[in-house]
Amino acid sequence: MKKLYFSILTIAFMYTNTIAQDLSPYIKIGESSKSMQVVTNEIISTLQSNSFSILGNYNPGNNSKLKVLVFTNENLKNTVVKVTDRGALAAAFKVGLVEKNGKITISYTNPEYILRAYLRNNYNTYETVFEKFSKDVKNAFSSIGNEFTSFGGAIDANDLKKYHYKIMMPYFSDPIELNEYNSFEEGLQIIETNLKAKKGETVEVYKIVYPDKKVAVFGIGLLNKEDGESSFLPIIGEEHIAAMPYEIIIQGKKVTMLHGKYRIALHWPELTMGTFMKIMSTPGDIENYLEAICK
Repeated sequence: MKKLYFSILTIAFMYTNTIAQDLSPYIKIGESSKSMQVVTNEIISTLQSNSFSILGNYNPGNNSKLKVLVFTNENLKNTVVKVTDRGALAAAFKVGLVEKNGKITISYTNPEYILRAYLRNNYNTYETVFEKFSKDVKNAFSSIGNEFTSFGGAIDANDLKKYHYKIMMPYFSDPIELNEYNSFEEGLQIIETNLKAKKGETVEVYKIVYPDKKVAVFGIGLLNKEDGESSFLPIIGEEHIAAMPYEIIIQGKKVTMLHGKYRIALHWPELTMGTFMKIMSTPGDIENYLEAICK
C-alpha cells in the first residue's frame, strides 16, 4: 500500500512539473572576446552549415555594440504559415550580440517561448516540428558556446497562449491594422518602396514572402534617434536585443502589427510598471513609424 501511495505521489509530482513548466524568452549561448565582426561571421557560417537560412542582420539603433542576426529554416517557415492567424510571424528567429567590457554576450530567442505565444492553441498540432527546430538550433550553436541558460523572465508555458502584461492590456489577438490595400501585390509593392527609400529612418532587416498564400512578413529596424530603438532600448534593457527588429505582416489585403503593449511586454516580461511608464509613448511611436511605411 505504501509503495502504491508513493507511486501515485511521484506520478502526480511529475505531471505537475510538466504542466507548470516556466519558459524564458531568451537563451544565452555564451560569451566571446573576439570582435563583433568575427563573432557575426562565425554565427552565419555555423547556421548556414546546419541548413539554416540567414534572413538579415543589423545594428539596432545604429549602435555598433549591438547586433541582431535573423534566421530560419524551410521546415519551420513552411509550417508556421499553416496557422492562418499571423502564424508566419513565428518564422524568424533572432541571435542577439551585446558587446560590453570587451566581451560579446551571445543569445537567441527561445523557440518554444515564441512559438507557444504566437501560435497559441495551434502549437501542439505541430509540436514535433518545433521540438526538432529547437533541438537543431541548440546543436548548431553548441560550436559557439555551451552555456544555454535561460534568462529574461519566466512565463508558465500554458499561459503564453493567452499572455498579456496586465489586466486591460492587449493580447496577441488584438493586432493593430496599419492599412488595407486593393490587393496583396499592391501592399507588398508599397511597403517595399517605402523601405527602400528608408522612410522615417527605418531599415528593412528581413523579408519573408509566401506569394501563393498572399502572406509577407517584414522585420523593420527603427533608427530614429528621438523615438526609435536608441531611445527605448537602453531604458527597458539591451540584453534582450534579440527581440528586435519589430515586424509587420501582410495577409491578403490587410497589413497589421502586434500591439506594442503586447509585444514589448512579451519580450521583456520582467518590466515593472514604473519602467513601462518611462516608455509610455513608445508603442504609439512604433505604430506611427510602421503605419507610415504602409502608406
